[in-house]
Amino acid sequence: MDLPSTTTLPKLDVSQVAGNASEEIKRLLGDAHAFYASFSKPGQQLLNIFASAIEKRMKKAEEPNKLEGRAVIEIEVSEDMVNGSGNIHGGCSAYLIDMASSFALAALSLHETGKLHPSVSQALNVVYHSPAGIGEKLRLVNTTLTVGKRAESVRTEIWNITHRRLVATGVHIKMVPSPPPKPAL
Repeated sequence: MDLPSTTTLPKLDVSQVAGNASEEIKRLLGDAHAFYASFSKPGQQLLNIFASAIEKRMKKAEEPNKLEGRAVIEIEVSEDMVNGSGNIHGGCSAYLIDMASSFALAALSLHETGKLHPSVSQALNVVYHSPAGIGEKLRLVNTTLTVGKRAESVRTEIWNITHRRLVATGVHIKMVPSPPPKPAL
């Protein structure tokens, strides 16, 4: 499907919308109703279906005040990282996400407080997209999602920069460890 003509795109001011997408793409995605209407066939009457009124109220926005930690790490796939097929082992990808995501949290913590705050894994969700073989270079892009008093989360993308494809994505939820139990009387 092609991008709708510029005459049918909403007239939105996208001068403050960050990113490297074209002005036309930003204008289309800045109006949810126009975006979904663009899937209609020419001349097709739009029905007043579920969420139609909600779509009209949704507007593209930025989050300029959100402070986030970001860490980018590169590594080459070596023999000690692969499975029997010669591709990065799923457990190794999970390990890389587990370890590298902590750098984004550390960057944010050091920036905000000047201190490191230890945390432990609570959950790690990994989606595998494509293989990476020995000698291929990986880039791990880690970005904090939320940081609270007890829990924090980070999104990690593992990119195969040799073949320009996504290898795995993960969301890592960490928490402040519970204090040790008090001795019994």
